[in-house]
Amino acid sequence: MSRILVFTALSALLFLAPAAKAEILPLQDALAERAIGAADAPVTIYEYSSLGCPHCASFHRDTLPQIKKDYIDTGKVRLVLVDFPLGGRALTAALVARCAPKEAHHGLIELFFREQARWAEAKDPMAEIERIARFARLSPADIKACLANQDLLKGVTGRAKEASEKLDIRSTPTFLIEGARIDGAQPYAAFKKAIDDALRKKK
Repeated sequence: MSRILVFTALSALLFLAPAAKAEILPLQDALAERAIGAADAPVTIYEYSSLGCPHCASFHRDTLPQIKKDYIDTGKVRLVLVDFPLGGRALTAALVARCAPKEAHHGLIELFFREQARWAEAKDPMAEIERIARFARLSPADIKACLANQDLLKGVTGRAKEASEKLDIRSTPTFLIEGARIDGAQPYAAFKKAIDDALRKKK
């Protein structure tokens, strides 16, 4: 991950309003769409991603910073992150990120990817997940309440099941770009072509 993106992710977490702790989001807010970029961007990318997936981490480290610079920050593209957790640890991390304050979500996602090797392979993954979640002011009690929310669990897993059945999402990361599909952490050039094609069709 580029140093600039890491700094941005950390800044988004460290400079939240100085409340004593976070309160986990209500269910409707926790399940709301998570996106970066302008709401009226002409092109939307849907990223089906698992926080425990090394290829997903590679995309966020190596490719997303360039997409963000060229297309998201310029108002051309909106990126929607859709949880497609593969395995219990990835599901736990996705639920915790959903419970964090909205303004902290993207930064927390980037930290989960950056620290993936530590929590995904740890003997005590919950201790590592709790350590990362502290950056979003989530306490162990917050996390316990979050993971006990069966409706949130059903919401996240239900969406993943629907994506598998209706969109044939089988692996992560998978990207849908205005009808085009990219499977895997492809190089920036593959995304540039798909995005530019989509932008031309919007004219």
